[in-house]
Amino acid sequence: MIGSLRGRLAYRQAPQIIIECAGVGYQVETPMSTFHELPELGADIFLHTHLLVREDAQTLYGFATQEERSLFQSLLKISGVGAKMGLGILSGMGVRDFARCVEHEDTATLVKIPGVGQKTADRLVIEMRDRVKDLPIGAPVRAAQGSQPDPRGEAFDALVALGYKPLEIKRLLASTETSGISAGEIIRQALKQAAN
Repeated sequence: MIGSLRGRLAYRQAPQIIIECAGVGYQVETPMSTFHELPELGADIFLHTHLLVREDAQTLYGFATQEERSLFQSLLKISGVGAKMGLGILSGMGVRDFARCVEHEDTATLVKIPGVGQKTADRLVIEMRDRVKDLPIGAPVRAAQGSQPDPRGEAFDALVALGYKPLEIKRLLASTETSGISAGEIIRQALKQAAN
């Protein structure tokens, strides 16, 4: 098993990169969260890796953090979730955001990820419920460069802190316009809905 790579970034074209290590170029597939943090071509790079061996291919996947790799490996154990969807999930949200979606059963956010339908989102919530507790996310995980905090997720957490139940919050957010507005405004609209 190849657990990590340290070398020179020789090529980058999303989602693939080539890392040259002692004269050998390793082709690595990365989620966009890792790809956006890559240095310039020719610079030194270190990635945590996972080697996936199938009958027809051996594919190396690279991640900027141990947390991303751990989540990817956990996702691969779920029926119907392959490496492509695993990379898609990590490209669409951070490890902490994913854990929050699972914890609060927020399938509405999960289905916004390309390739994730309602059935898959439901399966992710059910099967990852116990596994996210084992992910190494005790310390705050930095957001991917260029990504913005998720106002809907922040509003969800704030409403939980105010004593609302996850199912009630999902109902409130479903009837609240959440795109393009701040977490504070989402909270205000949700509280207004709850008061009616």
